[in-house]
Amino acid sequence: MGHLHTGSCLCGAVKFEVDGEFKKFFLCHCSRCRKTSGSAHCANLFAPNATIKWLSGEDKLSYYHLEGTHFARTFCSVCGSNVPTDAKARNLVVVPAGCLDTDVDITAQAHLFTGSKGNWDEGLDKVPAFEGMPT
Repeated sequence: MGHLHTGSCLCGAVKFEVDGEFKKFFLCHCSRCRKTSGSAHCANLFAPNATIKWLSGEDKLSYYHLEGTHFARTFCSVCGSNVPTDAKARNLVVVPAGCLDTDVDITAQAHLFTGSKGNWDEGLDKVPAFEGMPT
């Protein structure tokens, strides 16, 4: 599989291409990732030495960096979707897996910060699953 990936935000205002190989894929359960995702974890792909090209909506990007940490998020200012963060100082592009429109050839390698996961994030594999909204 090639190393050129495309993606977009929920509303379609922001579109991008990432050129680079995903070397790491982590599911992070830290409180920061839970807050930014509103879910049990963030699913982030890490592409060292990758480049990102904004195809549209670069003027719609907002950026948040938590002072004193490496924690940062880039998101669409219209719909709030997380999109890639170009961590230039670390020579790294961090891509939220859910914003990709292309398949990836790497699977999640680890759950991180499970010691701080939400108390409701237990036994989720036992919860009934539906292909759509249940009736």
